[in-house]
Amino acid sequence: VQLVESGGGLVQAGGSLRLSCAASGGTFSSNVMGWFRQRQGKAREFVAAIPLSGGSSVYADSVKGRFTVSRDNADNTVYLQMNVLKPEDTALYYCASRAPRLTVIRREPNAYAYWGQGTLVTVSS
Repeated sequence: VQLVESGGGLVQAGGSLRLSCAASGGTFSSNVMGWFRQRQGKAREFVAAIPLSGGSSVYADSVKGRFTVSRDNADNTVYLQMNVLKPEDTALYYCASRAPRLTVIRREPNAYAYWGQGTLVTVSS
């Protein structure tokens, strides 16, 4: 599975961005998809994840109510809508996929088998 993120950029605090992650080379609809971020000098951290279809997505407490993850299985794309952005949201954002048919949502980065290259989000105060 190959993952390519896009949509990062510079935004003022309070603004919005939508990240996209295009998947290829696998059966996208069989994979739990996640978003992670890595702030400078910090470990990679869980942001959100979405199940195969239906069910409830899971969010980190720090983004709950501001970020929304969604997926389009017909288009092999997962999205992260980020609203009310804060300077502390500044990070490199990664899309990740669990191996096919592993249906449980996990927060640990090492539970995800495939990763994109990341897209940078910078929120100015």
